Amino acid sequence: QAWEYVPLGPFLGKSFATSVSAWVTPLEALDAARTAPPARDVPLLPYLDDAEDEEPGGFDIRITVEINGQAVAEPPFASMYWTAAQQLAHMTVNGASLRTGDLYGSGTVSGPETHQRGSLLELTWNGRDALELPEGKRAFLEDGDTVTLTAWAPGPHGTRVGLGDVTGRIVTAP
Repeated sequence: QAWEYVPLGPFLGKSFATSVSAWVTPLEALDAARTAPPARDVPLLPYLDDAEDEEPGGFDIRITVEINGQAVAEPPFASMYWTAAQQLAHMTVNGASLRTGDLYGSGTVSGPETHQRGSLLELTWNGRDALELPEGKRAFLEDGDTVTLTAWAPGPHGTRVGLGDVTGRIVTAP
């Protein structure tokens, strides 16, 4: 994971304990949302260097993160450093097998601006800068808190492709 950690963190270690929503979407539904990935400052490893995947290998997916109903971030999927094809290639380079119907996660989606940070760890600078919520400050999630992710993508002719939402709630450990 040392190579993949810079600039955006480990990817291979995120393949467990995730929530799933109605975001299982055929790629064809996202054709109008295709976009070029951001410029890269790290040379690609040979198995990731595919010129055909450069344009337009990314997706313009808009995400909203809410804590207890309060929007706290809007991380843009278009700022993902790696395309979906590169993520799949990297995920399988260590021998992981894939079958039709398998699901994989992209990892944390974050953008360059403060309001685009996709995790509470990033939003609060590891708890240093608590968020102001109607029920009080939050540096970390607390028992009873809910987190909701909602997403959509641009569709053909100015329409939107809704990707649904997913909500998780922190429950007190028994």
